[in-house]
Amino acid sequence: MEVKDKTIGFALTGSFCTFKKTIPKMKELIKKGAKILPIMSYNSYSLDTKFGKATEFIEEIENITGEKIIHTIQDAEPIGPKKLTDIMVIAPCSRKYHIKTCL
Repeated sequence: MEVKDKTIGFALTGSFCTFKKTIPKMKELIKKGAKILPIMSYNSYSLDTKFGKATEFIEEIENITGEKIIHTIQDAEPIGPKKLTDIMVIAPCSRKYHIKTCL
């Protein structure tokens, strides 16, 4: 799929162990010409874990994307109705969740 000139909503959920693998994928998409709209769940935005400090991940993601992270339900609500993205990535997305959303 061609991602050049597409806006990709990239949502990080609370599986903190995946962040260090997921963030390079954002960089890869940006290199291919995509605009990344970063989104984080409440926990992924707020909690420090053994995998890193939330503020460090936030700073890195905002520096990479040039965008402030959407991290509240109120700020995320307009994404669908205003068609702010062409594609949504949910990372990680468990097989169980993926199957539920595709039925």
